[in-house]
Amino acid sequence: MSERETAKAAFLAANGFGDVRRQPLGGDASTRSYERLHRGDERFIFMDQPPALESVVCPPGATDAERLALGYNAAARLAAGSVAAFVATADYLRQRGLSAPRIFAYDVGQGLAVLEDLGDGLYATLIAEGQDERPLYEAAVDLQVALHAETPPDVLAVDEIRWPLLTYDTLALKHATDTFLEWWPQFAGIPAFAPDAVAEWDALWAPVWVRGEAGANVFTHRDYHAQNLLWLPEREGVARVGLLDFQDALRAHPAWDLTHLLQDARRDVSPELETTMLDRYMAARPSIEREAFIADYRALAASNAARILGRVFARQALLGRRQYEAYMPRTWRYLERNLNDPAMAGLKAWFDRYVPAEARR
Repeated sequence: MSERETAKAAFLAANGFGDVRRQPLGGDASTRSYERLHRGDERFIFMDQPPALESVVCPPGATDAERLALGYNAAARLAAGSVAAFVATADYLRQRGLSAPRIFAYDVGQGLAVLEDLGDGLYATLIAEGQDERPLYEAAVDLQVALHAETPPDVLAVDEIRWPLLTYDTLALKHATDTFLEWWPQFAGIPAFAPDAVAEWDALWAPVWVRGEAGANVFTHRDYHAQNLLWLPEREGVARVGLLDFQDALRAHPAWDLTHLLQDARRDVSPELETTMLDRYMAARPSIEREAFIADYRALAASNAARILGRVFARQALLGRRQYEAYMPRTWRYLERNLNDPAMAGLKAWFDRYVPAEARR
């Protein structure tokens, strides 16, 4: 038995789960792994996030230069899979009547936790099996409305944990979007972008990132899409939406989670459903100025699509995980949909000039 497996078994035994049957579950692109624990008719989820596998997170108050020196997680303000972040964020969500998993045991230092098992009813799975998508998306949008009705705290606190809720700021947005410059040429087999192209890229995106930070005033899940949402029909209202993978939460622009939900890189969301759900959100928040919000939504969605194409899909494909290539055409369609907004004409021209159609795959 490996040292890690010995530590996991000891953690389970110390917290009353030594007698469970352990069933490995499929992972994702992160360094986390999961198991389902069975004890009679009871089921739990066992989360394993080895702390040593991630770079350090962003210290509160760190300068831009310090964040860049610490690595991608600090620059982009990612939680590096932190169990402390997961536990504190889950508590914040549950305190608001939302369906984040209950935490039965955790060890921050070892990166281990036993969670409530919310079942297998992933949005993506249910919709693929034929369930009507509209009620699911309506509930997911209503949850956003509920979250955005209050100003989030600066710190998420539970037990001995104090986890800062940082802002999705200009540097984090820039660093994430810029991964397209780093990874896409390698994947697509085109020349690296020249310094003048990079300078033009920076100038065109800068207003988008500044607007993203200026509007950052709500709690944001940050990875809010159909493979991280579970349908819990036995519950009521927005509690019918089960929440997963929220440890990277930040204070961000209210459009951010909607871009993930309505331009889902892993499944098609029609323009008609996207428009209907945006209308639903804005009808529930009448103080929002529609034209400005839609402009920010399109711009941030384009930024996110560039990040996903670079950091997530191209990088993973180059590491040998070729399954991510299947998602690329859809993500390009979303990106091009956003770039067709007249306000994005400069960035559309940049992509047309430097990323030809045959390099968009």
